[in-house]
Amino acid sequence: MSQTVLQAENLTKIYRSAERDLVVLDHISFAVEQGNSISIIGPSGSGKTTLLGLCAGLDTPSSGTISLMGFKLNNMSEDDRAYIRNQYVGFVFQNFQLLSTLTALENVMVPLELRGERNVMNKAKELLHRVGLGDRVHHYPSQLSGGEQQRVAMARAFITDPKILFADEPTGNLDEENATHITELLFNLNKEQGTTLVLVTHNLDLAQRTQRILRMKGGKLVQDVYSPSIAR
Repeated sequence: MSQTVLQAENLTKIYRSAERDLVVLDHISFAVEQGNSISIIGPSGSGKTTLLGLCAGLDTPSSGTISLMGFKLNNMSEDDRAYIRNQYVGFVFQNFQLLSTLTALENVMVPLELRGERNVMNKAKELLHRVGLGDRVHHYPSQLSGGEQQRVAMARAFITDPKILFADEPTGNLDEENATHITELLFNLNKEQGTTLVLVTHNLDLAQRTQRILRMKGGKLVQDVYSPSIAR
């Protein structure tokens, strides 16, 4: 029986101001089982990235609950949520978020070093080779193209063998050729490691690579389409 790794129940996010309240998410509920791939689509301002941040424990909801790997995130401290992320979660962002003062190799090693693990260099080198950067391990982000930086970010995301990967517009800053390469890497690595994938994207072709599509509009979940026939 598949394990539910992510569950949102009546998730609401309201930003309050003196003039008016802005409802960014309005009672969102869904669950994702281990090993599944799911995409979240919708126009700009529909709440996609806010939803992703709440699911990953990067922010807290105004109401409703989020359970990640069986842990309820709502009442956790930021330190406790950070611990859960470090143990179970990988991230790939649109803007790469590499540390400019570290080499590609050092960037990939960071998540395991934060865990206190040692002798992680070989694993980092293997992943960089896997994403086609075996000859770029000692280059800094400024010496890499956008596509190469996203490959480093991909290697960094997978080095911890995450149970769940959150990807926010992973091809958004790339040209078509690099976007295609990154997409293939993402789904191949995800399949090899059996990782659950939660993907935010404007790219419908990319979304259709996942098993399930959540469509958002105006902070509401307006469509939830699941197709077990879609290949991961």
